[in-house]
Amino acid sequence: MIKFSNPVKNFLVVLYIWILPFFDPIKFFHAFPAYISFFVQWLRYSTMRNAEKIRIMDIAPQLHDKLSTTPFLRHYFYQDIWSARNIVQSGTEWHVDVASRIDYVGFLTTITKVTFIDIRPLEANLPNFDSRAGSILALPFDDNTIPSLSCLHVAEHIGLGRYGDDLDPDGTRKACKELARVLAKGGNLYFALPVGKPRLCYNAHRIHSPFQILEYFSDLTLVKLSGIDDNNQFVEHPSIESLANSDYACGLFHFTKQ
Repeated sequence: MIKFSNPVKNFLVVLYIWILPFFDPIKFFHAFPAYISFFVQWLRYSTMRNAEKIRIMDIAPQLHDKLSTTPFLRHYFYQDIWSARNIVQSGTEWHVDVASRIDYVGFLTTITKVTFIDIRPLEANLPNFDSRAGSILALPFDDNTIPSLSCLHVAEHIGLGRYGDDLDPDGTRKACKELARVLAKGGNLYFALPVGKPRLCYNAHRIHSPFQILEYFSDLTLVKLSGIDDNNQFVEHPSIESLANSDYACGLFHFTKQ
């Protein structure tokens, strides 16, 4: 096995990220042996008893799903469960989410009434669901009016132009202030984003120190801090210092307004 030095490895990672929008070289490389396996299995299946007739136009090779475990994006997986659990326990009758994952938002409608805010509104027809076009920098709500609010893995993108928003180096800070503005007194805010040693990965996201996030939400009170560490493990009560010293962890912040 070839082992690369850190500078070479970092260069290859950067090169891969630049190439990825055009094609995935790793999947391209693995496709050759996968195609051989595909054709062998296709021929075997075609000769089996009761096998359906296969038209060439219906052939749809799936080459990258033979894995020993089920893959999942751990930040999103754990944050959605963490937030949903808190929302269930709170017993809220109305929840507002700002631009989080749409699967998470859809599942929340089985728990309570949900209003979803995004610059790209979700045109889905569901009971207990209302979607409105809106910016996290100018939420369509009065001060102190939202009893239950979430924003998961969103604020780190604000101001980078990735989703059609305006460029703004202070995007994350302004987003946090706007969330704090609309949160009702005694309400709950469930907030998640990448944390660790601060840096900008333009134009994907920012990584913030958790201390920065506490500063951005200085008008709110931290109820509980959870997280996903660099080993992709969910941690119920991490020290803020351990998250601050991470490379790419996820901070899960439960805030309230006094």
